[in-house]
Amino acid sequence: MDDAHMKKNSAQNSGLTITATGLKGKQSVRATFRLPDHIIKLLGIVASQLGLKQKSLFDQLVEDEEVLIKVAEGASGKVSAAEECRQKTYVLSRRSLDVLDNVARQQNIPRDVLVEVSIKRLLPVMNNEQERHRKRKLIYGEIRTFLDQGKKILQKSSRLLGEEDHAYDLLKKIVDVCEENVLELERIVEKGRPMENFELGKGRNQVR
Repeated sequence: MDDAHMKKNSAQNSGLTITATGLKGKQSVRATFRLPDHIIKLLGIVASQLGLKQKSLFDQLVEDEEVLIKVAEGASGKVSAAEECRQKTYVLSRRSLDVLDNVARQQNIPRDVLVEVSIKRLLPVMNNEQERHRKRKLIYGEIRTFLDQGKKILQKSSRLLGEEDHAYDLLKKIVDVCEENVLELERIVEKGRPMENFELGKGRNQVR
């Protein structure tokens, strides 16, 4: 086998190689940070609205070292008096924790502050979800009215035609399907309730 062929095979197999370091990087670990309460709520609410686990969302925020360095650079010089914080333990990948520790050390920024400003990157997502929630509530109110009207028509058809009439049967199916979907929409609206009272405090960094 010539050298060119061996190099080609090596290149093709490189992506198939499993290393201990790579496997450990995916291992889940726990880490505790001191964060303002509104930052903790921000991560939790956005994760819930997007149907993600907090671990997955946390990892996405901090696992890219180049992005995290830019976030750290943007936070430099913006540390002010700390507001009241509390400890919060998160599950994240070992690789994400290593990246977080390395960038915090390289950029000379407290790790807790770096986590805080990273989570604040979710604010545009929160704002969009809050607006969608507001619109869902409007639609929900209108569809509730529509359902109530449908029930009145169903009662009227029962009185005028009787429940054995084919037209009544069709109307009942329409109302039943509508009611089922209204209940599903209600669950979606209720899921978004925590966003209604969310406000961002000043925190230790105001990212502009």
